[in-house]
Amino acid sequence: MSTLVRPHGGGELKPLLLEGSARDAEANRAETLPKVSISSREAGDLIMMGIGGFTPLNGFMTHADWQGVCDGMKTTSGLFWPIPITLSTDSSVANDIAEGDDIALYDAERDTIIATMTVTEKYSIDKAHECMQVYKTTDAEHPGVKMVMEQGDVNLAGSVKVLSQGGFPEEYGQQFMTPAETRAEFDKRGWSTIAAFQTRNPMHRSHEYLAKIAIELLDGVLVHSLLGKLKPGDIPADVRSNAISTLIENYFVDNSVIQAGYPLDMRYAGPREALLHALFRQNYGCSHLIVGRDHAGVGDYYGPFDAHHIFNEIPADALETQPMKIDWTFWCDKCDGMASMKTCPHEAKDRMLLSGTKLRKALSEGEDVSDKFSRPEVLAILREYYASLKDDEKVEIKLSGHSAK
Repeated sequence: MSTLVRPHGGGELKPLLLEGSARDAEANRAETLPKVSISSREAGDLIMMGIGGFTPLNGFMTHADWQGVCDGMKTTSGLFWPIPITLSTDSSVANDIAEGDDIALYDAERDTIIATMTVTEKYSIDKAHECMQVYKTTDAEHPGVKMVMEQGDVNLAGSVKVLSQGGFPEEYGQQFMTPAETRAEFDKRGWSTIAAFQTRNPMHRSHEYLAKIAIELLDGVLVHSLLGKLKPGDIPADVRSNAISTLIENYFVDNSVIQAGYPLDMRYAGPREALLHALFRQNYGCSHLIVGRDHAGVGDYYGPFDAHHIFNEIPADALETQPMKIDWTFWCDKCDGMASMKTCPHEAKDRMLLSGTKLRKALSEGEDVSDKFSRPEVLAILREYYASLKDDEKVEIKLSGHSAK
């Protein structure tokens, strides 16, 4: 019997991906339905519903659920959920859809129908209200705010039948693992306590230190990389994956780390996104989520430890997966190693603060990077990537540096 945390909602995993003849029949039916184009973010949400990552959702949220999640982080059924999972379209498209209609959800980027949906409600939202509640700002420079403000004016609610994993298994192979697969792997290894390490960057020394703290306390770590869309200047998933694999191979004990990926786009919602990260890691079987400085943040929109504090503000039974809160970490010359604010007594001048922003900027400008910042094997991979970029791509990285973490 598995000793892993239960999927969110207290039941079993609820993957919405059809398989076999049922999938073939629904895919054929989808070709006859009105097509509604969806965004990359919505496609990622659908794929997560398909593989069970968003258990126990059965589709996109109603207006009442949207309101409840925005204002109180729970749906009308009382289910804890920190960020609205919604689908939007233009008014002109929505006018041709009646409640009760079935539609096909079309991903233009992949040129494929991702899912079918039975529309149960059409509604409009106060986009600025969602932004203030979820992102704590309406500043159009915030990438999450920009995403919400640019979405369609009408939201469509309803249950979905997912038809595709969006090409992620084909592109990423064994790195793309479903919640059922990670759970099976944890059980196979005899793990019951696992910390998820969320990343959208290659792992520098600070990240390595956080993972090793977790390994000291738990059975293992799932290094869980975002495979969906990032913002300009962030490092592509294939480069990041190669760098992380190299780090794990050279600097971690065997059978202590699993690297996997998941299909969502970043929302950059800071504290609220930290809660979502914990929620779906519970579905993946992780008992803990490593929460460091400015988790899922961007720019200066959130305090460095707001993502720590928000876990104290939710009901004790909201999530089984718990935060592993770790203070600011850095290299200290006087300690002669990695340390944190809780363990290092020395002054700021003795510390090298590590961040993805600094690393990207240094590499894009061809500067030397200390091996106290990142392992030499990792730096070699990243230097090769940056050397391959065109000049205009390097400029884009520099321009995006002010908002990166």
